[in-house]
Order: sequence, then structure tokens, then C-alpha cells
Amino acid sequence: MDFDRDFGVNQVFVEDMYERWRQNPAAVDETWQVYFAALAGEPAAPYGGQPAVGPGGNGAGNGNANGYAASGSAYANGNGMQAAMAASAGFSIPPPQGAGALAPVTPLSQPPFFERRAADRTARELKELQDGVSKLIQAYRSRGHLFANIDPLGFRQPPSDELELRHFGLSEALLDKPFSTDLAGGQGTMSLRDIVAHVQKTYTRSIGVEFMHGEDPSTRRWLQERMEGTQNEALLSREERLRILARLTEAETLETFLHKKYVGKKRFSLEGGESLIPLLDWLIEEGGQRGVEEVVIGMAHRGRLNILANILGKRTGDIFAEFEDKNAQELLGRGDVKYHLGYSSDREVKGGKKVHLSLAFNPSHLEWVNTVVEGRVRAKQDREDRDPTRERVMPVLIHGDAAFAGQGLVAEGLNLANLEGYKTGGTIHIVINNQVGFTTNPEDGRSTPYSTDVVRMLRIPVFHVNGDDPEAVVWTVQLAVDYRQTFQQDVVVDLVCYRKYGHNEGDEPSFTQPQMYEVIRRKPPPRAIYAQALVEQGEVTQNEADALVAQTSQRLEESLELTRKTGAPRTMSAMAGLWARYKGGPEAQTPDVPTAVPLEKLRELVRAIGRVPQGFTPHEKIGKLLADRRKLAEPGGETHPFDWGVGEHLAFASLLDEGSPIRFSGQDSRRGTFSHRHAVLVDVKDGQRFTPLNGIREGQAKIHIYDSPLSEAGVVGYEYGFSLDAPDWLVCWEAQFGDFVNAAQVVIDQFISSAEEKWLRLSGLVMLLPHGFEGAGPEHSSARLERFLSLCAEDNMQVCNLTTPAQLFHLLRRQVKRPWRKPLIIMTPKSLLRAKAAVSTLNDLATGTFQRLIPDAQVDAKKARKVLLCSGKVYFDLAAAKELKKAHDVGLVRVEQIYPLPEAELASALAPYRDGTEVVWVQEEPFNMGSWYFLQAQWPKTLARLKLSVVSRPASASPATGSEASHKYEQQLLLDQALA
Repeated sequence: MDFDRDFGVNQVFVEDMYERWRQNPAAVDETWQVYFAALAGEPAAPYGGQPAVGPGGNGAGNGNANGYAASGSAYANGNGMQAAMAASAGFSIPPPQGAGALAPVTPLSQPPFFERRAADRTARELKELQDGVSKLIQAYRSRGHLFANIDPLGFRQPPSDELELRHFGLSEALLDKPFSTDLAGGQGTMSLRDIVAHVQKTYTRSIGVEFMHGEDPSTRRWLQERMEGTQNEALLSREERLRILARLTEAETLETFLHKKYVGKKRFSLEGGESLIPLLDWLIEEGGQRGVEEVVIGMAHRGRLNILANILGKRTGDIFAEFEDKNAQELLGRGDVKYHLGYSSDREVKGGKKVHLSLAFNPSHLEWVNTVVEGRVRAKQDREDRDPTRERVMPVLIHGDAAFAGQGLVAEGLNLANLEGYKTGGTIHIVINNQVGFTTNPEDGRSTPYSTDVVRMLRIPVFHVNGDDPEAVVWTVQLAVDYRQTFQQDVVVDLVCYRKYGHNEGDEPSFTQPQMYEVIRRKPPPRAIYAQALVEQGEVTQNEADALVAQTSQRLEESLELTRKTGAPRTMSAMAGLWARYKGGPEAQTPDVPTAVPLEKLRELVRAIGRVPQGFTPHEKIGKLLADRRKLAEPGGETHPFDWGVGEHLAFASLLDEGSPIRFSGQDSRRGTFSHRHAVLVDVKDGQRFTPLNGIREGQAKIHIYDSPLSEAGVVGYEYGFSLDAPDWLVCWEAQFGDFVNAAQVVIDQFISSAEEKWLRLSGLVMLLPHGFEGAGPEHSSARLERFLSLCAEDNMQVCNLTTPAQLFHLLRRQVKRPWRKPLIIMTPKSLLRAKAAVSTLNDLATGTFQRLIPDAQVDAKKARKVLLCSGKVYFDLAAAKELKKAHDVGLVRVEQIYPLPEAELASALAPYRDGTEVVWVQEEPFNMGSWYFLQAQWPKTLARLKLSVVSRPASASPATGSEASHKYEQQLLLDQALA
């Protein structure tokens, strides 16, 4: 007999009982005699009953002498006795439990159940009741969160009767009967009453947990053991409870103090969600005990001032100075509002260990800081291979409920969580769930029950916790940190709270949520609720709780008085630590650096990037490409022309050889969208990967190159974040096509172009954007050069449009070798990647440096009738047309660095031309796009003697035509007009 299907973990016990029955039927309980006789198909049954026969396998239930009956239609592969036993108890047999369900734990080994007469309970009845208990426990694990008391406002309505006993074939009459259970923290056998109390306390009090959707049974078991073993309750000492009260008091008192002193001033109060402060306090403490050395926090504006003061330790005097706002002249055009600023500090945890805390600066664009933080964390982990297990640096993201559900960037960031090039060992997500978004109710702002439902894509646990129960909040975050450190996965804490005031302190929320705000108006704050609970428990007196408020208020009064007395100005700090040897400011204040590499070293590098390990079989075409690269190292190879891919590879190889690491990511970047790079090779026989750039020599720096997911905003934010904590790395992001960068426009506007001005933060991020009008249509022609130029001011970034591999080589090396750290935007070519005209030689790399502007050395400037200025691909079209037309009286000057505009080089290049000479800016882009508007506005006054005009495509709402034939016609008109 195989009893595994029916009895699960009790199979061995039943098999032993069956063997005893076979030897002597009287040796087992009467119930087992009936059961085993039916299974064996014997004609007789105890008590004079009739044999059970029927279509169910071993028979369907015709009943027995005790009056049991069944329909005989239970399991098609079961037996009639099972149906008869179930029918006698008044309920039907449910189908077998599906895959992934917990094995039923039956009470067959527990004597009390078998001291009863067979007429009172049959074995099958007992099994069905036990199955019902197991399903009840499973239901609480899976669905208990829907019944949990997580809403401090009391508006949440649970489902009607889903967890009632009758749905599991149980009744109140069984409450005092013992059943087997697998509940962690319980006993092997518990009364049904105790089982129900255990699961209710664990899963339906102040914490509702979604975790059974996880596909990994080990994580589910881990969570069950910790939650059921403690019944989701923190075991706190009096000292720890007083610490929670102190944190709540600090949070509430700061907000009420600011509300009184700066009436109507925006601060995006935390009131209603003050439990966030003890949550973060415990997160840092728990993380420090679990090996975390650094925490990087990203958040929007709600509660930021409170976190700055009460978690990161920013002086309240500095915060008051920001409210006082006395130094208007010092911050003209600079700085940011107080609730966007970042901060860093060290926090000492139990045992004297220090944890470094960083709160990332953030614009008002909600959730856009998410991947910036992830990139920063990855940089901290990867620098000098500091944290290979990703346990020492932990990202924490604090979200708003409406933004978490509404912003697509959230999903982009979550999708990076487990990817090789982007994982950070798990992020702790905290949702400040105000239950309203500005004035928008949840039913108008999302299509899902929870604001956190987007994270189901990762199958990670979500803890919904009542913000009015700070002890539950503390326990939840302890569990979350433990989970992250154990499984290296994301985890979510949904802090269900409310917002005491409107979206900001000048707003009137009762216009749109009158019922909600009537409840809030009458509601005591979390601190008062918790203080009252501690008073009732005898942990503290009311006078002690009140004194704590008074003491905190007094400290704030003294700090404000000192700030006003001294007239302390607003302060901004940056450029310390890792950034101490780098600089921003004007480019002119930083001299150029040598970027040439000796010829013999270049030959050595060429040989290195052209070889593969023994036994590695590259694709046939790749083998030829590698052979061509190796030829450059042969005698005379220094004059052989090579293409864009070789120039880029040698820039990378030389930096790696000199000890500068590289991070490079983008869609299809390992191969290159246009098959020009082939930085990572694939063995055609076994699929193994090899990166020649990491095989230059022992001890070299490494290149970390990744194919990114199909995301622009998320990945650009990530790489920007990485660059913030890796100033000594070359950090590059490449667009699949240049126009795709417009999907990351917020990152460009709010971070890349303006961070130095707003937050005194520098970045050396390189963005490689394929650009050029080649008849590929409106979506594959323009990288929106004009948009970058419109953001350029005060030397905030560099914008270049290059024409040769040597220029790329020197520019990439300059980006690392100079201490000047600014974002670098490069309009990279497509058709020029293999064009015979767009080539360089090793000699070009062994001499010279990056040329911001390349003059025309072939024209006699004194006799020239016009000068054509241009950048990028159109130069080669103009050069070919000029040669075809024999237009030797036309100068052709390439502007390789458009911003910062090389005024000195431009003046020098145009100095030989006569006054009044026509200078024409030629661009492929339409009149209203490209560089023209920018150049016209920036034209140096020293060149006013020359007549500046433009040749371009006509102004257009779309970047380019979708017809290849029309493109060629337009291009010819452009060239003819330029040379006319």
C-alpha cells in the first residue's frame, strides 16, 4: 500500500499500523480495522457493516452498520471508504493539495484521537479535519494580510468571511480538540483554539505579510519560522521601548516646532508617519549588527528634514538657517530647497561599530533618485572590490505610496535588482503610505489593491505595517534587514500611516478628503498613542513622557535662538574624501593633460586586444577582425589606418593598463549595436565569454561591460549614480540609438546638467549617443544635440561631435586624466564606424592630444571666399563635395567640442581669413535643431568682423524624413547650398 498521497508526513506511522492489522486485525483501533479492510477489499467489515463497493477504485460508499453513507463520487482514483467517512461528518472531500502546498500534517499518531469509538470519528474524518486545519493555517499565511489591522485611520475593510472555520470543514465544536500542526513556535499538537489564536496573532494584527507568492520554498520557510516563532512580535526590553518613545518624541516635536516657528512654510511634514524615525533607527542598528558598514538612502521630500535631523544627525541650527534664508547673494542661481538636499554622517551602533550614512540629494521628480542610489551603492561595493558579497553597503529607498504605484521608473529600477551588472545585494524599500497622493485617492491613482503590488514582479516579501504600532514597525524592519542580509534580495516595508496636513503645509486637504481629515483631526499622534500604552504597562509615567517632549522642545528653542543670534548662513558641503583631488568650475582653470601613449606601448596593447585564450573559438568574422588588429603591431603597422572600434579599444586598454577601471553599459554594448565593438567575445562551440580587454596583463585594472535591459531612464540614472562614487573610473553609458536618450530626459535635466549648481556634486559620466542623418528615419537620426546645448551654462558639461578614432582616443583619456570632472556627451557616428575616410593610425595616438577644433590646413585663408564650420558626420560629406566641385577657395573647419565652446581655438583658426569673409555654420539637422541656435547666441564678439550664417535643413517638427530617397535629395541640396 502507498499511503503517501493520503497521509503525507505520517506515512510511516500508517504503514506500521497497516502491517500490524495484517498480522492481527484486533491489534489496531476499530476505526483502522474498517479503513484497512476497505483498502484490502475484504468482504467483511466490523460491527456487521456491508462491504463498500463502487466505481471509486476500492469501492464507493454503501455505508456500514453504523449508518455512514456517501455518494460514491469522491476521488476518481480514491476509495469508497474515504467518501463514506467524509459524508458522515457532513462535508465533501476537497481535491488533493496542489504543487507547492504544504504537506498535510495529520494527528494519527496522537492517542487522544483514537480513544474514541469508531462511531464517533472515522480515520478518514480525522484526516479531512486535519486537512482542514492545514488549509486554515495556509490560508492565514497566504491571505491573512487582507484581514490585518494595518490602517491607523480604520477605513480599510477586510473581505467578509474568507477565514471562517466553516470554509475549512471545521466548526467551533472542535475548538478544544487537538490537531497536529507545523506552526513554528507552536507545539506538535495544539488545540484548534490555540492554532487559530496563533495564526491570528501572527498574520492579522498590526502586520500583514505577503510572502507566499515567493517561488523559493526556502525563503517561505525562513519567513514562517521567524514570524510564527515570534508571532510577529518584537521582544523588547524597557530600555528599547523607551528608545522608541524617544525617537517618536524627537520626530513629532521637530515637526510641531517648525509648524509654529515657520507658519505656512513648506517642509513636507512627517506628522502621521513619525514611526518612520524609529524604523530607520532600528534599520541602521540591525544592519550594523548584521555586517552593514554603509547605508545609502534615497527618498523624495516627505519627512526628509526629520530624517536629516533625527537619523543623520544634521544640526538643527543648519536646518533653521535654511528656513531663515539670510544669504541671498551667496546663492544666486545656486543651491536647492531644503527638502531636496543630501547629507552624510557616521552613526555609532551597539558595540561601538560605526555605520556611514548617506542621504542622496533628490529633485522633486518622485522616484527618479531610485536608480541613482543603486548606482552609488554598486560603485561603493565595486571600488577596489570592497564588497564582493554585497553585504557591507546597503541601499534603502523611501517611497510615497502614490509615486510607487504611479511612476514607471519604479519598475525599471526593480528590474535591475537581480541582473549581473546592476544587482546590489537587495534593497530595503520603505513606503510612506499616506493613503492619498496630493489630492488623489488610491482608487483614482492605481489599479491594484496595494500601492506595492508592482514588486510582485520580483516575488519578494512585502510587510504592511500599522504606523500607529511602533513596536510592530520595529519588528518588521528587523525582519526585513535580516531577510536582506540572508538572501541578498529586495524586501518591502509598507508603512501604512497618514498625512496630518495637506500635500504641503499651505494646502487645505479637507477640500478633497473631508471624511479622512475629520478622522485625522480627532486622532492622537503615534507618539501619544505609544506613550499611553507604555504608561498603562507601567514602563513609564505620564510625567516622564511629557518631560521628554519638554526637553526636546527646549533643545530646539536653544538651537533656533543661537542660529538667529549668530545669523548663521546656509551651508553646502561637497568635494571631500574621495572627491578631494577633483575639481569643477570653469574649464579654463584646469590645464590640459598629455593623452598620447608611446608607440611601443600601443603595439603591446594591440597585441593584447587581438588575442584569445588557447582553445577559444571565436566566430569566423571575429577571428579575422582580431587578426587585423594584431597586424597593427607589426613593423610599419603604425601607419596603417584603423576604424572607430580600434581607437576606442586602445583608449580603454591604455587606461586599464595605467590602473583606471572602466564601467560601460548600454543596450547591446558588449558587441555594439552596429557590430563595431566586440568587447566581449563568445566561443561558437560552448558559448563561453571572453573579454580581451581584461587580458592585457597581470594586475591591470578591469573593464566591467554589460548589456543593459531595455531601459534608458533607469540605466542612465544608475550609471550617473555610479559615477558619483567612482571619480577615478571611466563610467560610460551608450544609447542603442542616440534619440533613445530622450527617454532619460529627467535624469539629464535634474541630475546630469544641474547637480553641480544645485548640490555641488560632480560627475564624470560619459554618454555615447549615435547621431547622424543617414536616411534611417526620424527616430534614428538625431540624438537631440540641441537639447543638451540648451542646458549648457557655466561649463556644467562637455558636448562633443567627433570625426576620427584618434579624437575619441584622446578625449576618453582626457576625461580620466584631467582632475576636471564634468559629464561628457559624445555624438558618436554610425556610418562612420567603418568609413574609409574616418580612420586614424597608431602614430595619431602616439602624438598630439584632443583637438577641440580642427582647422583646414589645405586652404589659402587669404584667398578663401567662405569658411564652412561644421561638426561630426557632415564634415565628410562636405569634404567629398568640396573635392568634387574643386572648391579650393572654401575653408572647412571642424568644431569637435561644441561646449564649452573653444573660443580661443576658434579665433585662432579664423584669424587668417579676411574681414567680412562669410562664415557658414553647416548642420544636417533642421534649422530649429542642432547647434545653430546655440552657436549664434555664443558667437564670440572677437569674430564680429566675420559674417555668420547657417545652412541647414528647413525648420521642422520632426528631426528627419522617413524616406531614404528624400534624405538623399535633402542632403544634396544642403551640400550644394553650403558650397554655392
